Amino acid sequence: MNTQKKKVVLAFSGGLDTSFCVKYLSEEQGYDVYTAIANTGGFSKEELRNIEERALALGAIEHASLDIEQEYYEKSIRYMVYGNVLRNGTYPISVSSERIFQAIAIIEYAKSIGADAVAHGSTGAGNDQVRFDLTFQILAPEIEIITPTRDMILTREYEINYLKERGFEADFRKMEYSINKGLWGTSIGGKETLRSELTLPEEAYPSQVTCHEEETLKLTFTEGQLSAVNGENYTDKVEAIRAVEAIASKFGIGRDMHIGDTIIGIKGRVGFEAAAPMLIIAAHKMLEKHTLTKWQLYWKEQVATWYGMFLHEAQYLEPVMRDIEAMLESSQRNVTGTVELTLRPLGYTLVGVDSSFDLMKTDFGEYGEVNKAWTADDVKGFTKILGNQIKIYHNVQKRNK
Repeated sequence: MNTQKKKVVLAFSGGLDTSFCVKYLSEEQGYDVYTAIANTGGFSKEELRNIEERALALGAIEHASLDIEQEYYEKSIRYMVYGNVLRNGTYPISVSSERIFQAIAIIEYAKSIGADAVAHGSTGAGNDQVRFDLTFQILAPEIEIITPTRDMILTREYEINYLKERGFEADFRKMEYSINKGLWGTSIGGKETLRSELTLPEEAYPSQVTCHEEETLKLTFTEGQLSAVNGENYTDKVEAIRAVEAIASKFGIGRDMHIGDTIIGIKGRVGFEAAAPMLIIAAHKMLEKHTLTKWQLYWKEQVATWYGMFLHEAQYLEPVMRDIEAMLESSQRNVTGTVELTLRPLGYTLVGVDSSFDLMKTDFGEYGEVNKAWTADDVKGFTKILGNQIKIYHNVQKRNK
């Protein structure tokens, strides 16, 4: 008789829900539980060690820390920069964009060890359950998906007592705010975010304002990618992002509240701070205004809006995303130059651009000042032809009065 236990890979964060899942799946369901965390840049080495220790203490057979921050940059962040992606014009799709790549890494790990099932601790009220489920279903339809927290509709008190009764003590006190830190920003949820008329207080933000004097920041882009910060070159783009964050977070820059439509159809509200993403996108967008034609800017904005929406709504694996990425990348061939910004507490100013591809620097003319490539008569004729269709329309309206 074959008594070998089934393997389940649990996406493990070390929090209450996933800690409960380790015990429940191993002791109540009889699985050999393998835990895994996919680090997209939101965890320090010490935090990863602590998470591994907790997983093994709870009874996991093995724990894997999957380092995918470079993959996350190459396959997501750089395209969000190319597209100047801000959901609803506000949110740089921070932690939510990480979930897809975490789900991909988890399911690939599950396949590599021959797992029978994969599990996550998402509740039934948020977006992450869809992001994980959909990715798992697409990449490994043969692997069962288990979601105890969602299916059993558990309370925090139940989970805490369950763990205590089985000899596992830990500090799972509910923080006033749920904070998810990532490479591309930090989300803050709870209290005021649950109310339409309130905003987060100063103390709710993890990064406090410690710099009060203005400071100059210079960001250099090479074909759309951040390549230098204040003159220091970076081949590692992840480290370049961290360098901007270290400088700008001290000013409390990049704070806002995002209100939008969730995947499951209800309105959602979350606070966030994203100093590096907001400055990088703002600087990149300004550089593009100088180096791209109006139709490049227009069409890139159209597809980038769709790209951000699809990414947020767990559609990363839809083939059209690769098509949009190809268009976005092609658009960046002349987006090279340096943008200067002035930083100050809770804000910044875009100062100017220096680029050899600057379309303002031509011999054709200086806007509002001097025309060099056309004559006054050229403009008179152009304007007459430009107005033909509108003139015809108004003439017809007069005839029909």
